[in-house]
Amino acid sequence: MKNILLIATGGTIASQKTDSGLTPFMSSDEILSHVPFVHQICHVDTMQLFNMDSTNIEPKHWCQIAKAIQENYENYDGFVILHGTDTMSYTAAALSYLIQKSRKPIVITGSQHPIDREITDAKLNLSDSLLYASDDGSHDVTIVFDGHVIVGTRARKTRTKSFNALSSINFPDIAEIRNNRILRYILQDIAEEEPVYHLKLNTKLFVLKLIPGIDTHIFEFLKMHYDVVIIESFGVGGIPCNEVDSFMTAVEDWVSSGKLLVMATQVPHEGSDMEIYKVGSRIKEKYELIEAYDMTLEAVVTKLMWILSEKTDFNSIKELFYMPVNHDIII
Repeated sequence: MKNILLIATGGTIASQKTDSGLTPFMSSDEILSHVPFVHQICHVDTMQLFNMDSTNIEPKHWCQIAKAIQENYENYDGFVILHGTDTMSYTAAALSYLIQKSRKPIVITGSQHPIDREITDAKLNLSDSLLYASDDGSHDVTIVFDGHVIVGTRARKTRTKSFNALSSINFPDIAEIRNNRILRYILQDIAEEEPVYHLKLNTKLFVLKLIPGIDTHIFEFLKMHYDVVIIESFGVGGIPCNEVDSFMTAVEDWVSSGKLLVMATQVPHEGSDMEIYKVGSRIKEKYELIEAYDMTLEAVVTKLMWILSEKTDFNSIKELFYMPVNHDIII
């Protein structure tokens, strides 16, 4: 029987009613007591790392989770992390870069309803996650939710209330779990070497979502506080063209000051392709920039946080950015 470490961080699965709304209160042991049958699947030890709404999760918490796994890696066959759904996709992406090439499964799950409710998805999500973490074919960072197994760099929360809250973006589910059976769609080679840990993140980046008529003076403020701007552009990617070309001027000033420009799209599916339209091709030809292509925003943000903590020159940053990690980019 496999030994699994259950790491609790809070979230809806641990929440109880208060006068001001649902708040994480239940401990990891209390949560586990609601699914006593899981002891037929594996042996579970618990760890209460913190107990908070995932809205309050920050990069320092991602590093805490990664460090806890690193310190316990040799003692367990797999790990299940209980987490709120609102920022679960960011945590899954971050852990994919903080712990690379893990031969053991690192599974993240949670729920849309607290585990102590009569009608809840929490019990199934937890038991499915422990089942997946106990299987010999599982490895690396994944999310298990509503029967779907999503690689850590491809998840996004796409529904606020339904049980099928998370979706895999621009990449298929690698497996499904139905009636306590794992149905694998993509078979992956399992790394034989030790995982590679990176426990530092550089957060000096900003995501700028374009809206029609955006004031380009925003770049003056960003330049004082950030080293990287990720522009969530319209469609396949581009910079607005107007009569005075003020946005292009602002971008030119940003790049010439030594700041990094990353182009993404605010459209969830199919990714960017800046060379299709003039509004994208002219900036890509003129400036050194990074294009996100089919990556999720969550992966772009967390991958850059990892890379910026290790590299400072453009060519090294670009090389690492386009190096696939846990299926984060198809190029």
